[in-house]
Amino acid sequence: MLIGEYQHNIDPKGRVIIPSKFREDLGECFYVTKGLDGCLFVLSPEEWARLQEKIKAMPISKSRGLQRFFFSGAAEVEPDKQGRILLPQTLRDYAGLTRDVTVIGASTRAEIWDSARWEEFNSSLTEESIAEAMDMLEF
Repeated sequence: MLIGEYQHNIDPKGRVIIPSKFREDLGECFYVTKGLDGCLFVLSPEEWARLQEKIKAMPISKSRGLQRFFFSGAAEVEPDKQGRILLPQTLRDYAGLTRDVTVIGASTRAEIWDSARWEEFNSSLTEESIAEAMDMLEF
């Protein structure tokens, strides 16, 4: 399970460190694609295959937008010896990544956020909105 929050920087070549705890779960090679709320999703090969299968099972009239969104700009990445991955410019542009980034664990995936956008997202959450979502879990 991917959990935690880590602060990193993107280097001038567009590389970012993926935390070692995450690399253990993600494997030697994994996928980065556009995510929701302006972040990037980082998926293990197993989660990537699961996403593909779920989208493939949908009627094309419903899935074509998802196919285009998730697969057109996706990148298969392999960390170097320092644990860095190269983020393609299109993905950096999509997520507004320039320098300071926050890499978070979100259970079955990691997410890469512009740090300011991550802070803004967190400040928009309220105890009430979290409680409403928890009601759906019957927790």
